[in-house]
Amino acid sequence: MNILIAPNAFKNSLDAQAVAEAIALGLQQSKVDCRYRLFPVGDGGDGTGELLIKHLNGTNVQATVHDALGREITAAFGLIDNGHTAVIEMADVSGLRLLKNIELNPMLANSAGTGELIKAALDEGVIKIIIGMGGSATVDGGAGILSCLGVKFFDKAGRLLRPVPAELIDLANIDTSSLDKRILSCEIIILCDVDNKLLGNEGAAAVFGPQKGATADDVIKLDVMLAKFAAIALQQTGKDMTTITHSGTAGGAAAGLFAFLNARLVSGANYFLELTDFDVTLQNIDLVIIGEGSIDEQTLHGKAPFAVAAMAKKRNIKVIGLAGKVPSEGSNTLKRYFDELHSINKQQPTDLAIALKNTHDNLVRAAKEIGNRLSSA
Repeated sequence: MNILIAPNAFKNSLDAQAVAEAIALGLQQSKVDCRYRLFPVGDGGDGTGELLIKHLNGTNVQATVHDALGREITAAFGLIDNGHTAVIEMADVSGLRLLKNIELNPMLANSAGTGELIKAALDEGVIKIIIGMGGSATVDGGAGILSCLGVKFFDKAGRLLRPVPAELIDLANIDTSSLDKRILSCEIIILCDVDNKLLGNEGAAAVFGPQKGATADDVIKLDVMLAKFAAIALQQTGKDMTTITHSGTAGGAAAGLFAFLNARLVSGANYFLELTDFDVTLQNIDLVIIGEGSIDEQTLHGKAPFAVAAMAKKRNIKVIGLAGKVPSEGSNTLKRYFDELHSINKQQPTDLAIALKNTHDNLVRAAKEIGNRLSSA
């Protein structure tokens, strides 16, 4: 039996590579006679860029940049396609995981560090930039990125504003006359792991602001700021940031780059699988094992497990999904793509902190049980 192990990360616990290795260890400990291949996947979320660079045998280039609060750090971007394409992971420079919980403040955080990485990539002569935007600590509509590329923001009195929401709430004019012209001849692809739009109850501020430290009052202010940003962008570029799918990605950074840099917003999972020739990898595979922290109806909205399962099902390959949390009753829609769904936690619900701590061991145990069942089938 040929098994492909193609999990996504288990958020706040294990990255995709570690998940794949845990599943492989469980199969090794089981009685199943199989050959397996590890193919960890991403959908634009935290870790996607690193996976792309590894899958495509890229190289890393280090740069001195600034985190979401303006502190100097060292980060890296990848070069693939013979150096013609850069791969940037927003979480590596403007990410939540770089900040302590007490530091989270989206009113004062910005995405400037990601802009610095883009500029460093342009200095390397790239003609295409792929950006994974998951895991950001910002809700600035991409103002920080744009500022590093020469865009300036002003209030009604002509005062130059810092590209942070606390000041952009007074935004009245966006000056692109000093924009780095190199970026306009560079193809920009944004890998999106959510399909939320920019504004409203399902928008960037309301849905993702609180996890980035926003208070209820901050959420209102951030939404107003993004609405003002979008209105000015529409007036100056003719592009409506509020209507496009994925525009809420990374605190609206995807929308800002769409409007001012002609960026293309794509489903991160589908683009990842296409770029890494995943369909070719499925040849001669009998079973695909998928994993993610939670697999439910929301998974069907562009998440990596769904994209993997959908491609496998086109080849009539059996799919087993492992997750920390699965629905107590399987839906007919999920059953179309997953032949089996298993929680790696023996008891549901379980304490989240304990579950996260035991993810590796639980994955090994669950994969061993699957292997033993397969051996007796």
